Amino acid sequence: MKYDFDTVIDRRGTKSLKYDFAKERGRDENILPLWVADMDFRTVPEVSKRLAEAALHGIYGYSEAKEDYFEAIRRWYEHHFGWNPKASWLIKTPGVVFAIAAAVRAFTKPGEGVLIQQPVYYPFSEAITDNGRVLVNSPLKLKDGHYEVDFEDFEQKIVEQKVKLFLLCSPHNPVGRVWKEAELRRMGDICLTHGVKIVSDEIHGDFTYPGHHQIVFASLGESYAENSVICTAPSKTFNLAGLQVSNIFIPNPQLRRQFKKAVDAAGYSQLNLMGLVGCQAAYETGEEWLKQLKEYLQGNLNFVRSYLQTELPQIHLIEPEGTYLLWLDFRALGLTEAQRVDLIEKKARLWVDSGAMFGVDGEGFERINIACPRTTLKQALDQLRDAVNAQMGR
Repeated sequence: MKYDFDTVIDRRGTKSLKYDFAKERGRDENILPLWVADMDFRTVPEVSKRLAEAALHGIYGYSEAKEDYFEAIRRWYEHHFGWNPKASWLIKTPGVVFAIAAAVRAFTKPGEGVLIQQPVYYPFSEAITDNGRVLVNSPLKLKDGHYEVDFEDFEQKIVEQKVKLFLLCSPHNPVGRVWKEAELRRMGDICLTHGVKIVSDEIHGDFTYPGHHQIVFASLGESYAENSVICTAPSKTFNLAGLQVSNIFIPNPQLRRQFKKAVDAAGYSQLNLMGLVGCQAAYETGEEWLKQLKEYLQGNLNFVRSYLQTELPQIHLIEPEGTYLLWLDFRALGLTEAQRVDLIEKKARLWVDSGAMFGVDGEGFERINIACPRTTLKQALDQLRDAVNAQMGR
């Protein structure tokens, strides 16, 4: 393997949210973090090279993208997803969460309903309630270890709550679903029937496991494209979250104008220089790096699956179809929320994301990040095993 994903890189003292802010967030400084969705791997070498060149230039003035920036993104999406976006559709923002909040303000009024499918990425809820909109939840159904859309409930909630906007998480974080075409079309058709606009968060779209393929929602056809906002970013794919760059595609010119007005109202204009440089370099040079990374993540997934089966059979893996975030079912341990937090944080000395953060439908589950060297993953699971055994008196 050309790229090294095994070496443990010390991230402490680098202003890392993941590693350097445990104390500020009420946890022990020596806790092992598997929580926030960034990776413990160095990014594509060419990205670092171009960022270093930009830094050495020494002038960090106002910056903007040229045609080659968009072309790098377009080629990536055409090659990987068969989707050919147009340059006129693109609005750049400092992050997908920023874009989601802007979309909520652009396409709904205070007091109107916005639909989500919990358990789901918790900033969805914050973007709705913090902007004075009504959160409407159509929870996913867990059936035989697999999450599904409850289409009857989905449509009923839209009608009864007069929903105006649907926030689609695709692939879904945290349950790891990669939606099939039929599922996307059915959700899309229901929204079209009832005049509900769709914001599709596809930030994890490059991470799918064998047998599953990400479908860009707007690629389903013109009617779906004209009713949607497609949120993309290189941040998850290439570990660039700190560069604050995302690329939002809106084919419908009216929706694009509304969205742009909301972005402008927030006082935002150009991306930062390093975000522009890093994004373009990643899409231009990151193909082989990503291929090898996905192979390594598949190995990590296989390791976790096997480890749980042999060492921690009380904890069940919800088999992921995409993302490097695993959704683990702890309910068989029979612990309360407080007891489980104590087990994981105090006894196992692990920092993971409690399922309750993702809505009431996530209670009893935990989300862990496997984008780390396998030795780190083994250490974490060993600590968890020892804590569970001690809890059960073994």
